[in-house]
Amino acid sequence: MDIAQWPTLSAGGLDEKMGFELLQLSAEVTRGRMPVAGNTQPFGLWHGGASCVLAESLASLAAYEAAGPGGAAFGVDLNATHHAPARSGWVIGEARALRIGGTLGTWEVVLTDDAGQRLCT
Repeated sequence: MDIAQWPTLSAGGLDEKMGFELLQLSAEVTRGRMPVAGNTQPFGLWHGGASCVLAESLASLAAYEAAGPGGAAFGVDLNATHHAPARSGWVIGEARALRIGGTLGTWEVVLTDDAGQRLCT
């Protein structure tokens, strides 16, 4: 998939509703971001569920790239460890391939704030 196709493919979906922006797309490294505004829990902090949506989106897109034309990608596991809160700005995510096999791949996703502080792994 060409990165320019992404807005059309995500139209009306959860990523669009959450303000997801795709910044880089490859099987090895996929990057994107979401605004904190509109994705907070009742106390005004970035929602932990939003971390999971961002991580899932990035890893799924990377897996789709790894599968190649005609392939399919499905998530089998998602874990999130929250390290620090975010109150404003953007949460930037990077999915980095740890292993891409014939039928199973693993990506580590790290989320940071605008200052580069790790928020979630």
